[in-house]
Amino acid sequence: MSAAIIETKPAVFPEHLARRVGLRETLSQTMTMAYRALIRLRRTPEQWTDVLILPFLFTFMFAYLFGGAIAGSVTDYLPALIPAIIVQGVVQASVVTGTQLREDMDTGVFDRFRSLPMARIAPLAGALLTDTIRYALITGLTILVGMLIGWRPGGGWGVLAGALLVIVTAWAVSWCWALLGVTARTAGTVQGIAMLIMMPLTFLSNAFVPTQTLPDWLRVVAEWNPVSHLITALRELANEGVWGVDVWWTLLGAVVLVAVFAPLTVRAYMRKA
Repeated sequence: MSAAIIETKPAVFPEHLARRVGLRETLSQTMTMAYRALIRLRRTPEQWTDVLILPFLFTFMFAYLFGGAIAGSVTDYLPALIPAIIVQGVVQASVVTGTQLREDMDTGVFDRFRSLPMARIAPLAGALLTDTIRYALITGLTILVGMLIGWRPGGGWGVLAGALLVIVTAWAVSWCWALLGVTARTAGTVQGIAMLIMMPLTFLSNAFVPTQTLPDWLRVVAEWNPVSHLITALRELANEGVWGVDVWWTLLGAVVLVAVFAPLTVRAYMRKA
């Protein structure tokens, strides 16, 4: 007797059984997917390396290496340095959104989601929501380290406002990496392209040196750099409690990023989800 050959296919939720998922259910499913992402982070603690270690490493390294040379002392350098470290850490951490999204798609997790009667946007929205927790932790830890080594922000309410501004901006930037995560071939490609973009943006700015010390052509680049606007906005809010024009430029940039990249990301994601 010949053995029966059984052909298996990926389980896909039948179209004729699909039902429209309302806004309330979509929000509930998004929170569920965000909780799933948190559990995943708990079970893979190495993914918290950038959150728990880099704020300490970068703050101590830049403060004690460059503080005396640039500002005369570590204490005098901290009001300019700590906001820069916060922005650098949070903006670079936003790349994780794209890499983890690509990893989920490569390992077949999204094929499992397709077999469930759930909103297809929920996994994407849940991942973006969870990453805001990473941004908040990086911001809080960097502020704590800065205060431990002598930073005394004088902005009062501006410290909280600046922290929220950074988190919102990083969330907007994460839409760019989410689009790259959906369209790129591998997670390594996402990481490589993102670093190739973020490293020049971070260092060709007013993050670690005054723009007045730069050559004329490079000073123009640094002053128009959107990262410089975010850093200046955070410095003014945290150190002086001033809601300056750079805050408005940063918020405008965040709105533009979301308006452009969110629809593109959702469209590309829906095609594959």
